[in-house]
Amino acid sequence: MSNILMISHYAGGPKYGMEFRSYYMAKEWVKQGHEVLIVGASFSHLRGKQPNVCNEIIDGIEYRWLKINKYKGNGIKRILSMFFFVFNVYYNKKKLIKFNPNVVIASSVYTFDIYPAKKIAKKCNAKLVYEVHDLWPLSPMIIGGYSKYNPFIFLLQKGENYAYKYCDKVISILDKAYPHMEGHGLKLNKFCCIPNGYKKEEWENIDTKFLPEEHEKRLKELKEKNKIIIGFAGGHTQSTAMNILIEAAKILQTNTKLIFVLVGEGQQKQQLIELANSYAINNIIFLPAIEKKYIPKLISYFDITYMGGVHSSLHKYGTSFNKMTDYMLSAKPIIFSVDEPNSLIEKVGCGIQVEAENPKLVVNAIIKLVSMTKEERQAMGEKGKKYAEENLEYSVLARKFIEYIN
Repeated sequence: MSNILMISHYAGGPKYGMEFRSYYMAKEWVKQGHEVLIVGASFSHLRGKQPNVCNEIIDGIEYRWLKINKYKGNGIKRILSMFFFVFNVYYNKKKLIKFNPNVVIASSVYTFDIYPAKKIAKKCNAKLVYEVHDLWPLSPMIIGGYSKYNPFIFLLQKGENYAYKYCDKVISILDKAYPHMEGHGLKLNKFCCIPNGYKKEEWENIDTKFLPEEHEKRLKELKEKNKIIIGFAGGHTQSTAMNILIEAAKILQTNTKLIFVLVGEGQQKQQLIELANSYAINNIIFLPAIEKKYIPKLISYFDITYMGGVHSSLHKYGTSFNKMTDYMLSAKPIIFSVDEPNSLIEKVGCGIQVEAENPKLVVNAIIKLVSMTKEERQAMGEKGKKYAEENLEYSVLARKFIEYIN
């Protein structure tokens, strides 16, 4: 059995909210007999609640929260928080070495944590693993328009190159990322894709659970009226291109069988509501975000699910949407409006993929799915459910992770 040290700035869990991957992996490793210490920051913009202690045990996982500054948005204070966190990992290095890890995982999205991780791994003669959630600095360069000569980008790039040179293994959430990594020095025998997954117990006994009152009432009313619900659950942000779904709803407004239900919050939600109002269409319902535990029940009301994205060269390296797994487990057909070559939706056959930011193609996909019988849509959705159950449960992924790095 191993002592696993995971350095994950944005680590979360059931008490705090996003992100959940580190928690789910660690919980499974503990079940498998490993000792796990997660080192996270005292503040993260992804969490709904912040820890108010320095150390705690959650479901057998030891958490150590390192003090950093608070921030909003993506400005200089967020960048400073990264440096504060990495500095504090260095400052606490002796304490972390006492944990005597066999495996050290650098898993903070940005690349700077690889440096203290390498120091600790070398001191403890441990395996050094670099976990890639997103391709930094490529992502901020493409999304934010930063030059490779920007000092922050330059430092991120140095960190990425260092990681690929000195790590023992790279675990990537993105399945097509290796060509990019190879260009920065990674050898193929070090690469493995382990995507995001799900917890089986969260999907058990869905029929006995209830949504918050507002959601339950509206969705039941729609079902009583035999509406076909095209649903989305997630962030209302620029990256999810929800305006495309509203444009599709506008085109389909004369089809009274259809209703579009958008559940979630985000920076663009008010703009999306205003866009729908400007079109004077009444086939869209906006509902508030709900807790993760309600997601399986929510999607059970949908007939067709939707995922979208903006045109981006990043998508050629793969995507890892948590909602994709949720949609697959619900056995609902998926409309995938993202420019990802050879996507999981295509490979599994559990939906229809169309070009990003093209409302007419989204409309065509909706019409095609609506023209199917309920049984045909169910059969398509069941392909996704079967794949997810066999490949994406966190107990399976956590075991694969350990097997690969040993």
